[in-house]
Amino acid sequence: MHDAQGHEQDQQLIRRTLLKLTATAGLAPFVGSLGACATPAATRGPAAFAGGGRTHTVKPSRETVRVGQMDPAAPAAVVIRTGDTVHYDGTWTQWGNEARYGMSFDEREPIRKKYPAGPYSLIGPVEIEGARPGDVVECRMLTLRTIDWGWNSSPLGVGALPTDFSKPYLRYLRFNAARTAAEFVPGVMIPLAPFQGVFAVEPPGDKPTSGILAGTYGGNLDLPELVAGTSLFLPVQVPGARIWTGDSNAAQGDGVVNQTAIETALEELRVQYLLHAGVSLDGPMVETPTHWIGIGFGESLEAALVACVRQMIRWMSRSTSIAPEDCYGILSVAASFRITQYSNQTGTVYRSVPPKGVHCMLPKTLFSEDLLRRLGQSLRGNLHTG
Repeated sequence: MHDAQGHEQDQQLIRRTLLKLTATAGLAPFVGSLGACATPAATRGPAAFAGGGRTHTVKPSRETVRVGQMDPAAPAAVVIRTGDTVHYDGTWTQWGNEARYGMSFDEREPIRKKYPAGPYSLIGPVEIEGARPGDVVECRMLTLRTIDWGWNSSPLGVGALPTDFSKPYLRYLRFNAARTAAEFVPGVMIPLAPFQGVFAVEPPGDKPTSGILAGTYGGNLDLPELVAGTSLFLPVQVPGARIWTGDSNAAQGDGVVNQTAIETALEELRVQYLLHAGVSLDGPMVETPTHWIGIGFGESLEAALVACVRQMIRWMSRSTSIAPEDCYGILSVAASFRITQYSNQTGTVYRSVPPKGVHCMLPKTLFSEDLLRRLGQSLRGNLHTG
């Protein structure tokens, strides 16, 4: 259904988000309409988040949510066209929305054991008409508003320090009315920056894929930069793309060292989806107003770092014709490689083990207007018309 008021709210929120992002970076703010930007190209958001298309609403239910895995047998929650926006009327907490505020760790254990494929309540899939392998889907994050509480936890045997503590850890948090901060302990205030930890197009094959995993299709990205005002690019794997999302987080540090963020659910999530043809993309890429971000995965941090560096070199060289060895040098002197997540599942009931993740923060300010245009074009190719 078409939701004109919701679309206008999206545009107003994006303007405010981009103004905040550019202000905190010390950059000239965006002015005028979203399609007419007065800032240098290096500070612009993803294609200025152009509007258009229809808005469709998806509500979480037993029909639209699968716990732990993406199910290729699941019917589409909604079928859209390129340029349309999906208004997810809420997301669920982990374990099929069975996580409740104040439950003890022991009370949660039987619930965890019900879902050995993984804890994430994945909503979808969203099918896009005309999407096929060889295309790229751009997921533009418009609105993410959390519920009023969340938690951080660490079962025994997980995270970067699996044996350092003698008992499981669980802390519940209440958010302020504006959903902008939460007091972790007295005197420590955590700013909230909501994002979806899992975002994926469906992988090929007829068997379910655990949401704990990640790969070229996306998946368990756990990238805290993926907030409102950013775009995620994913190479389509199956006809229709079939996009799933879950694992709503209110805040997370790079590395997510004790295994969890501030886990929560969303009251509202709005994402605009656009299809791009003629794009050669090896794995997930992200665009923010100030950076290009690539992600590498591996069984070790070393393997994830190598995968990330190689992916960035291929993308930069292919997009700009800069020699691969020069791209290698640029990344060494000007990019920042960060631990996305360090995962260890030896103490859990889940069948799958999350990969280690490393992401590259490549500043847009390094590049000329021409090279920025070519980098952007390399991800967007030719926009599908539906």
